[in-house]
Amino acid sequence: MGKRAAAIAGVSEWKPARRWDEAMFDLDAFARLGAELIDDSGLDRADVDGFCVVGAREAPALAPSAVAEHLGLRSRFNERVDLGGATPAGMVWRAAAAIEVGICQAVLVMCPAIPRPSQQARDRPQTSSRPVYMGGDAWGSPQAQFEVPAGLVGATPSYAMIARLYMETFGLDEATLAKIAVEQRYNALANPDAIFYGRPITVDEVLASPMIADPLKLLEIVMPCFGGAAVLVTSADLARRARHRPAMISGFGEEMTHRSLTSMPDLLDSPVRGAAARAFAMAGTTPAAMDSAQIYDCYTITVLRSLEDAGFCRVGEGGAFVREHDFRYDGDFPVNTNGGQLGFGQAGISGGMTHVIEAVRQIQGRAGQRQQRKCDLAFVNGNGGMMSEQVSLILEGA
Repeated sequence: MGKRAAAIAGVSEWKPARRWDEAMFDLDAFARLGAELIDDSGLDRADVDGFCVVGAREAPALAPSAVAEHLGLRSRFNERVDLGGATPAGMVWRAAAAIEVGICQAVLVMCPAIPRPSQQARDRPQTSSRPVYMGGDAWGSPQAQFEVPAGLVGATPSYAMIARLYMETFGLDEATLAKIAVEQRYNALANPDAIFYGRPITVDEVLASPMIADPLKLLEIVMPCFGGAAVLVTSADLARRARHRPAMISGFGEEMTHRSLTSMPDLLDSPVRGAAARAFAMAGTTPAAMDSAQIYDCYTITVLRSLEDAGFCRVGEGGAFVREHDFRYDGDFPVNTNGGQLGFGQAGISGGMTHVIEAVRQIQGRAGQRQQRKCDLAFVNGNGGMMSEQVSLILEGA
């Protein structure tokens, strides 16, 4: 792929909320996000000829055609992606690749995360409706037979096992992981849209928060909420006509090895390693050249392990890397400058898109109070499942 063939020209991100009281179907959310992307980019609706989406509740099957119909699009690239939290980053590179080979020129990449319409009322409970072990309770599922009965029923126990093994192997202390949560919350304090805006925390408060799954505590774990996020991926030529500085998609990589943590070949060697290596090689750059890193952060341990396997430090040296660097937006190594999902909020599947959007905003100089002094190169990593699906992107200012 040509390293400057496609770019992100527009973004849309809804403020996350614990409750969602606006009446809206998934198809309506796609329409609204698409309109906001076109408006943000300054391009024309006629330029759009493709889209990437997650599923739509109103169309359990044939979702892409339902979206095209609802948006009134004659689309040449129609994709539905299922990579868990890595889905948004995976959508971005698929859109860029389609543009590179000439299939299309402008792709709406959209990830709404709203409750079911029947729950969109103040007198009804609102849930993200996530099945046990992310579908592991399905008839015939190996997880349903061998893991759920033993108590491995969600992501938190899996990541806790990674954290505990890492601590025992390399001597990582709990305060180091807490530092990640504290510095990301600092970044959220400079983001008025963050769900934890105005609510600072300390290392002691993180350590004193309730234990959820040893050694992970409440303030090291994302809080699910609702929202939506989207980006407009276009050809380089179209991006140069857009309103903002293009964020070129210079490199990408994707890798996965397993679904369940019990089938992970090595709990201390994740698919981030291969995904990031290919992204850096494609972009012709290195981790040391990055101005910021936007890392999927469902848990504090995910950030540390992703930084290691992406090559920012060696495996086993993540604790020292965290202690020696300042991850705040005004620090020496900015990480998750909008607060990440730990500080901004994890609005379902759109949680992974928040990292892409923050990298774009930093490159375009649109991050407000948290704007970095310089951001020309940004690393983004999307993580899905049990440290399984991994997608890395390199975004570069034109």
